[in-house]
Parts: sequence; C-alpha cells; structure tokens
Amino acid sequence: MAKKSVHIYRRYLLVFWGLYAGGLILIILMFFFISQGKLGFMPSFSELENPEISQASQIISNDGLVMGQYFDRDDNRVSVASKEISPFMINALVSIEDQRYYKHSGIDFRGLARVLVKSLLLGQETGGGSTITQQLGKQLFPRGESYHRKPIKFAVRKFREWVIAVKLEKSFAKEEIIALYLNKFDFLNNGDGILTASRVYFNATPNELKIEEAAMLAAMAKNPSAYNPRRFEERALFRRNLVINKMKSLEYIEPEVADSVLLTNILLDFQKVDHKLGMATYYRERLRITLQEQKPKNNPEDAAEWDATPIRGWLHKNFKKNGEKYDLYRDGLKIYSTLDSRMQKYAEEAVVEHIRDDLQPSIEREYKNRRRPPFDDSFTKSEVENFVRLARLYSERYRVHQLQKLSNDSIRILFDTPVGMRIFSWEGEVDTIMTPNDSIRYYKRFLRAALMSVDPHSGQVRAYVGGIDYSHFQYDQVMQGRRQVGSIFKPFVYTLAMQHGYSPCYEVPNVPVQFKFVSATTGNDTIYQPKFSHVEGYDGRMVTLKKGLAKSMNQISAWVIKRYNPQAVIDLVRKMGVKSSIDPVWPICVGSAELPVYEVVGAFTTFANKGIWIEPMFVTRIEDKDGNLISAFLPKEEEAISEFAAYKMLNLMEGVTRGDGTGIRLRFKYNFENPIAGKTGTTNDNVDGWFVGIVPNLVTGTWAGGEDNSIRFRNDLLGQGANMALPMWALYMKKIYADSTLSISQEEFEPPLNFNIDLDCERVNKKTINKRVLDDFDEDF
Repeated sequence: MAKKSVHIYRRYLLVFWGLYAGGLILIILMFFFISQGKLGFMPSFSELENPEISQASQIISNDGLVMGQYFDRDDNRVSVASKEISPFMINALVSIEDQRYYKHSGIDFRGLARVLVKSLLLGQETGGGSTITQQLGKQLFPRGESYHRKPIKFAVRKFREWVIAVKLEKSFAKEEIIALYLNKFDFLNNGDGILTASRVYFNATPNELKIEEAAMLAAMAKNPSAYNPRRFEERALFRRNLVINKMKSLEYIEPEVADSVLLTNILLDFQKVDHKLGMATYYRERLRITLQEQKPKNNPEDAAEWDATPIRGWLHKNFKKNGEKYDLYRDGLKIYSTLDSRMQKYAEEAVVEHIRDDLQPSIEREYKNRRRPPFDDSFTKSEVENFVRLARLYSERYRVHQLQKLSNDSIRILFDTPVGMRIFSWEGEVDTIMTPNDSIRYYKRFLRAALMSVDPHSGQVRAYVGGIDYSHFQYDQVMQGRRQVGSIFKPFVYTLAMQHGYSPCYEVPNVPVQFKFVSATTGNDTIYQPKFSHVEGYDGRMVTLKKGLAKSMNQISAWVIKRYNPQAVIDLVRKMGVKSSIDPVWPICVGSAELPVYEVVGAFTTFANKGIWIEPMFVTRIEDKDGNLISAFLPKEEEAISEFAAYKMLNLMEGVTRGDGTGIRLRFKYNFENPIAGKTGTTNDNVDGWFVGIVPNLVTGTWAGGEDNSIRFRNDLLGQGANMALPMWALYMKKIYADSTLSISQEEFEPPLNFNIDLDCERVNKKTINKRVLDDFDEDF
C-alpha cells in the first residue's frame, strides 16, 4: 500500500513539474515568437532605436524665439532632451505613475503582484500596473483593437508590451525613456508633448515649470480628458494634490514646500494654439505657401524663376536620405527666419495702434454722413450692390455652398438669412446675429494696412505685417495686394535724372507739362497733362529737383520723365526688383502703376545699399529635427544704379522729411531728429496712402487703405499718405529706437568715396543760376 502511494505521489510530482516546465517553456516560446514578430507586429531594432515621433516644424526668429509651428491638426509636437525638462516634472511623473521606475528593467513584477492582490483578492480599484516604459511602448506602438473579451489575444498583447518595454530599457537610458514619454504624450488642447503643453497651459518652457505646474501635467497622465484643468478644475486639483503628496512621501520635495504648494489653486496661463493666432501670422502663412509652392506650368518665365529661387517650392526640391520628400507638418524642421521678434512685435503694435486709435475713428466719422456706408457717395446704388455681389462670390461661405451643390437662388436666400456669427471688432471678437450680406458690408468698413521692414545691406526682412488681424482678414497686403502707388513711385523717375548726372539742386520751371502721343485705342493724337500740384509760393517759378520731390509736385516728375521715356523708368525699376506688370505710359510719372508693398520696399533698399538691389529674403537656413543643416539661403543681388546716384537720391528724399516736405510731421509731431530719407504717396481720390522711410540700416514701407477702391476718405488732409501711412512708420521706429537691445543706426548716410557734389542747394544756386548738365553726362559721376 505504501509503495502504491509513493508511486502515485511521484506521478503527481512528475505531472506537476511537467506542467510547470511545459508552462515555462510555453511562456519562453511565446516571448521568443512575440519578439520575432511571429504572433503579430513587433517593432524592429531600428524602429526601437529610432522611434517615429511626428514633430511640428518650428519657425525660429533671428533672435532665437519660436514664433510659430506647422503641425498636423492632432500632432503639435516638438521634442526636447531630458536636460531641458524640469526635475519637478520628472519626479512628479515617477511619483504618480511608476514609483519603482529606477529599480526595474521595464516590467515591475512587484507592482504587478500588488495590482493582482488588490484587484482580484481585495476587490480594490487600482491601476493597471503598467510601468512608464510600458506606457511609452503603448504610445509609440499603439495596441489597436481592444481584446478584453479575448483572453488569449489579450495575453499575447500584454506579453508584446512587456517585450517592447524590455527592449526599450536596453536601448535607452532611464532619463531618455522619460523624455520620450513626455515628448510623445498628448496633453490635449493641441498640447502635444511636454514642450507644447508647457507653453499651452502655463506659457512656460519645460525647464521653467514650477512644482504645482509639473504636478498638474503629471496628474493628466492618468487620463488627460478626465483631468483637463480647463474643464474639470475641481477634479484636476484633487489629482494634482495627490501627485504633490506622493512627491512629498517619496522625499522629492520638502514637507513644508509641499504643504505650501497644496494651498495654491490651479493657475493657468492658457495660450490657445491656432495657426491664425500668435506672432507674424501673415508671414508664417506666406512662408508656408512659398515652401509648398508647385512649379508653375503655364508661365515659362515664372517657372524659370521658381527653379532659380531655392526657397520657392523647397519641399518639392529637397529629399530625405530615404528619398522621400520632407513633410512640413511631421518632420520637425527648424526654419530659421530673418524676422526679429522684437521688431515684429513693434511693427504689429504700430499697425494696430494707428489704425485702431486714429485712422478707423476718422473714417467712421465720415461714414455717418454717407448714404450707403462704407461706400463713397460717388458710387450709385447699383454699383454698391455690385460691390457686395462680387464680395459674396469670392467669400468662403459662398464657396462652401457651391460645394454643397446649392442653387444660386438658394445661396442668395441664405445670404439674406440672419445667422449667428463671431465677428471682428477693435474691442475684441463679438458674438452676434446678422445676415451674411450685412457681414460683407460690416467687414468692408474696416481699413486695412501693411508694413514691411528690411535690412538693406543683407536683404533680410525684419518685420512683416500683412494686415490688421489675420483671424478675420487673411488677405496679405504685403505680397498679395497690388495697389496704386501714387507719388511713392516718383523717386524712381528722379533716379533716372540722378543716374544721368543731374544734381538734386538742379532747377527746372514749375509749369504744366503736356505729353502728346497716339492713342492705342483710337489711333488719334492725344494730349495727357498730369494734374498740376499747386504749392503756394512756387507756382510758375524755378524750383530744384529736391524741392519738387519734397513737395511731391506732379509737374516736376513729369518734366523729368519727358526727358527720357516711360520704358526707361520701367527698365530701371526692373533692375531694382520690381517684377509686376507696368504699362509704359506717361502717367507712371505720377504713380499710375499698381505694385505690392514687397516690391516697393525691396526697390527702395537699393538707395540705402549704395545702388545695389538686394532681394528681400525671409529664411536664412533650414535644419532637420536633429539640427543638421539641409539648406542655407543667400539673397539675389544686382547693381541697379551707381553709388553716386543712390546717395543723391537719399539726399533728395531727406528733403521730404525736412523743411516743408510732405513728411515733415516726422519732425514736429513725432520729434525725430536723425537723418531720414523718405517718400509719401497718395493716390487718386485718397484711396491708398503710402510711406517709405529709410535710415542707414533699415528700410520700412507702410500702406493703408480700404479693402477696395470704393472705400476712401473724402478729406484730402485725412486721405494723404502722410496721414494714412506715415504714422505707422513713426510709431514703429519710436519703439525700435527706444529698445537698447537693437542697433538701428541714427547716424548720417555715408557718402561715396570722392563724392564732391555740393548738396546745399541754397549755396549752390547763389553761385550759379539755372545751371545745366548734358544728357550724356558720365553715369558714373
């Protein structure tokens, strides 16, 4: 009997150890097959060593500030190294998510046992026992569908997570794993990753996070939706305090510090993330369009220009090592801008201050006396209705209705139906109800503006403001808008005379000038005479070219162009970077051409750069996410005029801002004392106002006007460039000169070597009256 019992005991023992060994072998085989990818997806060694984390591309200012990011809608992420993350953040995460993080190798078996005991035996609610490393594995290589009701598949998935965790621990240091985790985690509200989340919730960088801020972000790791501090403040506060208590118990912070922090409420400094918000919005959108631009197909000349300009279509010209094109929204490019964040800030402030506080109130007073505001009374009712109709046809709402395949009658009804909308106002956005047609009229009331500022010696654009508010007015007046230039074009006409040896002090008769030509439409002889600019005390007298430009006399620029021809002026401005179409007609002498701010300012840099035109540039270099240089950019340059001619033009334009020149308010109203060369511009019926101001190392152009020509000032005093545009330049430069960290020169313009022309016109004209020069004078004189 005893022998039989021993035999049975041995049999059971063998079965037990056989089952144990078999189970162990089965587990080992399962781990092996899982690690080899035989039971489903398993990331390769290369994928584990270099996990794919989509990153937003950054636009970095010339002075090192991140001005904005290009990102997928759900992936606004930029990675940072562990040394760039506050120790409070790392300790808070370890305290609440994985207290034994530094003691295990990816799998915390003690933690798993604790979870099993508490959940299965004691029935207590507890976490899943996943380590930070396991959680990182789930983020990098998502689980896919849920297998809770399929035990075998669930077990396989769990084993796979363990294998990934172990491999991650072998591939990365503990600090790197936490950094990867925080860089990958989605904190909601477009706060993807710790860098963006810190900025979104607290307007800080990761290394600036305070204890309570770090604890709040760590609290969200359990469930960011449930502990979203913007929606569930009380719940989030409870969880945050739990994190702080954990940090205290683990001695990451002193008890008295923890007790003090526990008394604080959640204090957010929330920064909404939207491509329509933030700094340099018009610039960022223009850059995005430029980088993504496809090669033009129907314009050979523009296609050649596209090929010759590295920044245009950059994403279609540059490739990664694997042959793929770069993805602006996922590859974490670092785009180094020429913009200076300080100057950009001052430019945006100057535009808003002038339009909001001065120009808009002025035109609103005029609107009160109009029959169909904001449209000028010179337009008939049917013309006004046509303006609204055209605006409707070009609106985004109309485009959407067309995509919905609605009939024109249905669309017209919808545009006359009141709807709720959020509209722009200078006091902030307003929720209201109005018809879309009324909203068109409402938005046309607002004057628009633009400013571009360029270093004339490097071509680098320092500030770029394409409008008054990108969220509501997305048309870019710097690059897209082509407006009549008026008298801002006159310096280009005068440059011909300076290039051919004339002096700023040369005197010409201030009398009407006529042009006879054959009309291209009728074939008949036609006479054109520019509107005579009456200036008290100067009519019918001899005046210097310098005075003619200073007072913006039409007849003097007409006298100059008559000695040459319109095509000669066009050929000149082409060398100065103007690419827009200009008809070779006599009225260009008074500014009939339509040009964008970008080309006007770019051309004016020639005067400050000793006659060398340098193309305005927006980007200096592009690096990959690891900081490796991909592309560096240099501007195009061309010798457009002689150094002597450029210096004489600066002297001519200094007259605009001195004495009785049209820009004299820079002196008596804004109290500038330094040398400033400039030119105002006013177009027909006070539609457009311009000003370009030049100091030795900065050229800045400003424009203001309505959305279209139907919006205008009736008062010449208010509608001139000196009132519409010049104040923006003045406000901008006041802020720049007040900033000691900037080095914008207030010195004299440097004359060329061996320059010996006397530019004191009073002294010159006392010596010789009506001194003449020959047309074939040496151009290099």
